[in-house]
Amino acid sequence: MRVLVVEDEPRIAEDVRCGLQQAGYAVDVAVDGEAAWFQADVESYDALVLDLGLPRLDGLSVLKRLRAAGRAVPVLILTARDGWRERVEGIDAGADDYLAKPFRMEELLARLRAILRRTAGHASPILRFGAVELDTRSRSAAVSGRPVSLTALEYRLLSCLLHHRGQVVSPGALLEHLYETGAEREANAVEALVTRLRRKLGVPVIETRRGHGYIVPAEEP
Repeated sequence: MRVLVVEDEPRIAEDVRCGLQQAGYAVDVAVDGEAAWFQADVESYDALVLDLGLPRLDGLSVLKRLRAAGRAVPVLILTARDGWRERVEGIDAGADDYLAKPFRMEELLARLRAILRRTAGHASPILRFGAVELDTRSRSAAVSGRPVSLTALEYRLLSCLLHHRGQVVSPGALLEHLYETGAEREANAVEALVTRLRRKLGVPVIETRRGHGYIVPAEEP
């Protein structure tokens, strides 16, 4: 899963970036509103962590532009503004949740997991398909109760497909969800990653739609 962090305070931006990376996310950072609008418009993100008090273009304007352009990406507002009017304005503009500074990284991660679940229509933090379970809180996987060790990329791939269960996801879209901007991406990276993940899980979960991409079916086996 790939997240854009929009924050102009370097220390906070770095702390959030590190916390999200440690939680298994691919993370890009934008330091002003204009850069955020450009990146969110041309790149594919699973969520945005968006500060309101930004230079060049304020966060609320970025959010309104995204929604006006039909971008449904989940947005978690992160701001030092503590008044209820700002909270209401942000939610009415299309934000999915609101977190005031100062904050604990654990709460930010929990709120981010929640809006990702709601967007995908999942009520539980544990994503299941047949014997496979993926716990998004601990970033752990199990098959029939047996723990399965996944790399960060394998976790992101399985998480992405389970969040988009029933939808075919193209290799190009998977690359955008798996890697940060500027990361080296090999042409056959997704195919190789799917092969390794299938081998580790040992049960049929990911199906190939030749010429289109990969899917975790909507119906359980």
